[in-house]
Amino acid sequence: MERSYLFNTEKIKYVKGEKPAVDCILCALITGDPSVTSLTVYRDEMFMVAMNLFPFNPGHLMIFPVRHVTDIGELTEEEASGMHKLLVKCVKILNEEFTPSGYNVGYNLGNGSGASIAHIHQHVVPRYSNEVGFLDVLSGTRVIVSDPKTVMLKLRERFGCDESTVRQE
Repeated sequence: MERSYLFNTEKIKYVKGEKPAVDCILCALITGDPSVTSLTVYRDEMFMVAMNLFPFNPGHLMIFPVRHVTDIGELTEEEASGMHKLLVKCVKILNEEFTPSGYNVGYNLGNGSGASIAHIHQHVVPRYSNEVGFLDVLSGTRVIVSDPKTVMLKLRERFGCDESTVRQE
């Protein structure tokens, strides 16, 4: 029996630690550094929402403050409240666009949690009742059925944003 494999050749760079030469990848997104792939969906004075470059599922978002914050205890009350309000907005928009059956929402805090970015960010991962397929079970392969760049454009539209509103002025 011939076996087929699906490859994400770009993710190996990330796994091996080959990242853009920036101090903080999220700060580089915020400032519009061209060495970082921008999948920014939404931006306001305090926060950004971006697609995850290596999504677990279609619509996998990250919400993070524009201010560089490395410890959750450093968030101001306004930032903590604002992130929660933005989370609620993200879930509403993802419900409209994808109709998932649930979500995983949370932070990876510290190296022991698998956090690879020190800048505080919250993951919003839509979950689907039929997402586990034969490839997941037989080979541990994860198939993402939509391109994050395509999803980014759809979600920008739902947020009411365009390229000019998500770029640093």
